[in-house]
Amino acid sequence: MNPEQLESLVEQYGNSVYDFCYKLTLNKADADDLYQDTFLKAVEKCHKIDKNDNPKGYLISISIYIWKSNRRKYARRQRLAPSMDMDDISILSDSYNLENAIICKELCDYLKASVDYLDDKFRIPLYMYYSVGMTITEIASALKMPSGTVKSRLYKARKLIKQRLEVVGYE
Repeated sequence: MNPEQLESLVEQYGNSVYDFCYKLTLNKADADDLYQDTFLKAVEKCHKIDKNDNPKGYLISISIYIWKSNRRKYARRQRLAPSMDMDDISILSDSYNLENAIICKELCDYLKASVDYLDDKFRIPLYMYYSVGMTITEIASALKMPSGTVKSRLYKARKLIKQRLEVVGYE
């Protein structure tokens, strides 16, 4: 594949890759950067991309590699010079039922915290399956592991999330 043919990959898989980047970074600016870095790396490695052999999985695996690398760099910098982040405060609108909005936001926060609590080996396949919509075989190909391992990690991730939500009173 040559760099000019990557445009068709961006059109086909761009939204899925961006959604996955956003799920990993949990931040629009970081997701934009990761998305751009993913396709820059894809241009560098375009000779390795085979349109018939799960290119979406290959792009997702590039995103994972870059994200993990950036996390290692960030952790190293934090050890040397820690910094504090300001939390974004979301303001609820008065145009809908405030009680339902608070309950829904609370459940979403618990669910997000439960997913964030998971180890990367469970969280990444979970995002790939539910956010990007990849099949078990595509995930296995992208992560270079057997399909059975992907299935067991998805099962274990769902089980751990369920346990954490039951602890706080959700069924």
